[in-house]
Amino acid sequence: MHPNEIAEILDRPHSRELLARDVTRLAYVAQDGTPRSIPISFTWNGSEIVMCTTKNAPKLPALRSNPAVALTIDTEVHPPKILLLRGQAELDVVDGIPDEFLQINGSYEMTPEQRAAWEAEVRSLYDGMVRIVVTPTWVKLIDFETTLPSAVEELVRQRAERQNA
Repeated sequence: MHPNEIAEILDRPHSRELLARDVTRLAYVAQDGTPRSIPISFTWNGSEIVMCTTKNAPKLPALRSNPAVALTIDTEVHPPKILLLRGQAELDVVDGIPDEFLQINGSYEMTPEQRAAWEAEVRSLYDGMVRIVVTPTWVKLIDFETTLPSAVEELVRQRAERQNA
């Protein structure tokens, strides 16, 4: 998929709405060769999905071995809005707490006192974290208004061919 196609899809209103959400599902292949799909907080910085995790997270050896990942960001209403992304995970070990981790978790409702206590707890627990950065190399928006899953698109095309025959 060409970068301009990716940018066009990610700039659509539904995509922007989904990229502003708090949680994505990260799919990857674990060390034992089996698939994993985990919920994880994220932020979109305009060109990359950034997720943060502990330095001892079980997913890290798997991502180092096979950085190919897929992400799903969706809504819980009907019809759902679904943003599918694929790319390579780049791992960036950082000292302290990444700004993105604080930003990601800044959307939760907390009083200023609760926020200060939470941040102090986080800073006392983690001496560093790993930023998982994914630049999309493929994207698809499914909104059930203008775009459908590819299998349904195929059925619609086949029906139109039968009706026009």
